[in-house]
Amino acid sequence: MDLHSFFAEYSLLFLISLSLIAFVSGFIDAVVGGGGLIQIPALLIAFPNLQVATIFGTNKIAALSGTTVAASQYTRKIRFNYSLLLVVSIFAFIASLLGAQVVSIIRTEILKPVILVILIVMMVYIYKKKQLGTVQTKTLTPLKQMILGSVIGAVVGFYDGIFGPGTGSFFILGFVFLLGFEFVMASAYAKVINCLTNISALTVFIRQGHYILGIGLMMAFFNVAGSFIGSRLALKKGNGFVRKIFLVVVSLMIARYGYDVFTEYF
Repeated sequence: MDLHSFFAEYSLLFLISLSLIAFVSGFIDAVVGGGGLIQIPALLIAFPNLQVATIFGTNKIAALSGTTVAASQYTRKIRFNYSLLLVVSIFAFIASLLGAQVVSIIRTEILKPVILVILIVMMVYIYKKKQLGTVQTKTLTPLKQMILGSVIGAVVGFYDGIFGPGTGSFFILGFVFLLGFEFVMASAYAKVINCLTNISALTVFIRQGHYILGIGLMMAFFNVAGSFIGSRLALKKGNGFVRKIFLVVVSLMIARYGYDVFTEYF
């Protein structure tokens, strides 16, 4: 990559803006997921004439870097059920690959009303259930954990491949609601699995040439910085802190999808 031509093509203010957005995105994503809700709209505004697949591919370069750092931080502190992690990861990886393959032929806007309703229901439920996610709420048999984990991996993995924004948050929702995990533990599992879904989807985007390498690498650097700080803060502050940030991010997701649904259908 020729740095001179890179800086000649983009203004300093443009690059600083994308860098700050990548940092904030990495921070939020490391704590509760949903960093793509910030990063993807920013890229869409910055590059209005690019194909959506190219925007997604560029975003994945940055997102994968930050998610990998966050996952490494969590793995040092959280004790995983590696059998469960492996099963969910396999289903998520395959489903994400399938989602990325069909992203250009499926109208993602038809998913938005469904996602909006799910988010609103989950938001209300989490807000009312103060203890949800702050302590382990379920004790499931290993078989039931595997079955429910496979469902989470397949559904959220496919969503990540075909659309993406909020994938980490949806993984956390699944782990908290279906498996009864605490928020910090759910975030840890989500980061590790999200690494694999990002690799899966990014492999397809790179093979198809849908990425801007220079922008992706620059944003990756700042996404990593944000992820490092976010994951360490989540581990230090605990479930209560993660729950609060999670409610804020879900509120932003509801606003985002609500706006999209309103403008597209009304």
